[in-house]
Amino acid sequence: MDKKTIRKIGILTSGGDAPGMNAAVRAAVRTAIGFDMEVIGIKRGYNGLIHGDFIALDAGAVGDMIQRGGTFLYTARCMEFMEEAGQKKAFEMAKKHGIEGIVVIGGDGSFRGAEKLSAMGLPTVGIPGTIDNDIVCTEYTIGYDTACNIGMEAIDRLRDTAQSHEKCSLIEVMGRKAGHLALEVGIAAGASAILVPEKEYDIKNEICRNITEGQKKGRTHHIIIMAEGCRDKVQDVAEIIEKETGISTRVTVLGHIQRGGAPTVRDRVVATRMGYFAVELLRAGRGNRLVAMKGNALTDYNINEGLMMKKSIDETLYTICQTVAR
Repeated sequence: MDKKTIRKIGILTSGGDAPGMNAAVRAAVRTAIGFDMEVIGIKRGYNGLIHGDFIALDAGAVGDMIQRGGTFLYTARCMEFMEEAGQKKAFEMAKKHGIEGIVVIGGDGSFRGAEKLSAMGLPTVGIPGTIDNDIVCTEYTIGYDTACNIGMEAIDRLRDTAQSHEKCSLIEVMGRKAGHLALEVGIAAGASAILVPEKEYDIKNEICRNITEGQKKGRTHHIIIMAEGCRDKVQDVAEIIEKETGISTRVTVLGHIQRGGAPTVRDRVVATRMGYFAVELLRAGRGNRLVAMKGNALTDYNINEGLMMKKSIDETLYTICQTVAR
């Protein structure tokens, strides 16, 4: 890609919303303005790019945004953009409005769309924003810490009820097909067991046996955390536990409550760093890049390369969980 001076960029959020997206937009806007770039906010993701749903963004437009959850640019799934014709429409719309580069904040599906635009000649940089923390090339995604804290706080409240009524509380957390949220939330909440899609589990011979042994030791309540991507339905697991142990078992699905709320300090800081870094990449003439965190340092990958990497749960953390949950 030939390096050229980029004077006008677009910013969009796509896929599921995540706390910290607004902070990333804010940082990207103010960084771009600092480099004398014009900034266009693209509303409702790729759907807005196709249909020209644009707003001009200046420093004032992103004031008082860093603490807000969700995304003020809105987000939407766009089936039209999945087809080549829709991608061409999006490219032509950007060209028509003089947009020379785009920052895309979202998950893996959003980045595959960004790669298509880059291949057409419109440089794109992706910022990982998803509570699932399942973008393979980065150790951290914006929104993850907030989602963990929200989950932990909700479970702390559920524990009071489980303890008062001597029940087993089975709690499903988000995470799609990844168990990162379930693992960290479960450890933080002191769960008796944690079920994640990356690991095999035996409900009767492991989970139920541990509950029974806990009862013999005088434990009066149990907290079980289950990732939504596990092979079993949460209600089916609850029925097995109640049948095998005789302890009343109630299901709570946290669902989208984990996506909302003001972002934590970590999410605000990481989002700000990533927003700044993304604009620097575009300014340097680099497109088709994906911002990633390794340790506490930021780096970037070719989007295709980044999405092809492997990522699993933290094996050490899982071993610790199995040990201390006994």
